[in-house]
Amino acid sequence: MTFFESLLLLLAIAIALLRVSRRLSIPYPTMLAAAGVLLGMLPGAPTIGLDPQMALALFIAPALVDAAYDFPLSDIKRFWRPLFALAVVAVLLTAAAVAWLGYAMAGLPIYAAVALGAIVAPPDAAAATAVLRSVSMPRRSIIVLKGESLLNDATALILFGAALSFHTRDATSGEVALRVLSAAPLGILFGFGMALLARRIMPLFSGTLGGNLLEFVTTFGIWTIAEHLGISPVLCLVAFAMTLARTANLTTPPRMRIHSFAVWSAAVFLLNVLAFLLMGFQARSIVGGMSPDRLKEAAWFAGAVVVCVVVVRMVWAVAYSWLSYRRRRLRGASDPVPVRQSILIGWAGMRGLVTLATAFALPATFPQRDLIVLAAFAVVLATLVIQGLTLGPLVRLLKLEGEDGLRAEINEARATLASKALEQLEGQSGTVVDHWRYSLGARLRAVQAGDDSILKDKHRLGLEAIRHQREMLDEMRRTGRIGSDAFIVIQEELDFTEVSLSSEADRQIEEN
Repeated sequence: MTFFESLLLLLAIAIALLRVSRRLSIPYPTMLAAAGVLLGMLPGAPTIGLDPQMALALFIAPALVDAAYDFPLSDIKRFWRPLFALAVVAVLLTAAAVAWLGYAMAGLPIYAAVALGAIVAPPDAAAATAVLRSVSMPRRSIIVLKGESLLNDATALILFGAALSFHTRDATSGEVALRVLSAAPLGILFGFGMALLARRIMPLFSGTLGGNLLEFVTTFGIWTIAEHLGISPVLCLVAFAMTLARTANLTTPPRMRIHSFAVWSAAVFLLNVLAFLLMGFQARSIVGGMSPDRLKEAAWFAGAVVVCVVVVRMVWAVAYSWLSYRRRRLRGASDPVPVRQSILIGWAGMRGLVTLATAFALPATFPQRDLIVLAAFAVVLATLVIQGLTLGPLVRLLKLEGEDGLRAEINEARATLASKALEQLEGQSGTVVDHWRYSLGARLRAVQAGDDSILKDKHRLGLEAIRHQREMLDEMRRTGRIGSDAFIVIQEELDFTEVSLSSEADRQIEEN
């Protein structure tokens, strides 16, 4: 079976598993990773390896840009304390604890133990985003977890690079320290500069399929250049995407934005599906080269690492909640982190592709490489399966389900926008003005009164009218009164109108 045939078969299996995960209410990363292990162990299963550098760029870079584009800088400013506590402090505490365990329990050299800690410390952006979509969580928790998943990889990869430098001895201690201290700020500056350049270039390709291709080429190119420069590719792409997003709402044509969102959603989802499924396939290559005695010893150590990773994050999450309340009492600071949400955030630390890819990136001569890779895989699989399966029940147990505040936020925004639009219509008259004044006024009154019956009637009648227009449009094409090109244009107009009249739930395309 060729590589293409194997990949096609895996995708077909993955599509079937996505439906199963939806029926069983299981996060799809959990289902795919577990299925990958089982499929990889079958006799005659294809061997599909992952090149670590290619895997990081291919699977992580688009996910980072997609998530960072929708994550406003204002949320980082608003939640900078919990984000710093999770993306930096939690990663460093976890790395230190695992490093001590590797040094004391497995006899790893200090730099190798630090490398192991850096590998297993960061929760994964793709895993967190995918699991978050499958459960109903408080709005604040979702924002903090998404922000953490954007930033924590940078801390871990910088620490991993420093540990690897000590092994390869390609730099002195002073040079390593300089790299560590400069990687983050230089990455942010480079990403900001590339965004300014992209703002000038991308409008030249706006409204074309080449523009969509350019978005992906730019994403992978920036990651690759950042790696060659020795700066943080994670922070570089986060800064790049956030900078572009700040003005995209006013400068991007709506048609291009709708098309671009659809392309990116499908592409990132495809890469996520492949990543989690291929992760499971690596199990055979990890355990295949170990003797039974070595495998038993490594399994005990891997189990200890899994427990250490989970416990350290949970303890720090609860401790930070206590510290935030303590700080409010001492200094009058506001917005402490509730304990229930801290428990939830602590438990939502699924590891994923970053952990596995960095483990495979270790040189063949690295001390006890097989032990480190097995421990990394155990952390990925255990957190995806155990935490992924129990995250939803934990939300319900803590009575946090449905407390997201999204509906109130949407209604407030709609009322504000409608009021602003009505101000612009003051002093004007005419049939068209009356139409818009009624439409906007109905929305404003419905939001203010909490009664959406008027809007429901408007949407119902509008959808019925569009259905009759579609029937007539089909008849006109069937009888030859309209050609295919005109049919497509008018059909698209009806599609956009129908989407605008549909409910939020009907507009979303489910992942599985």
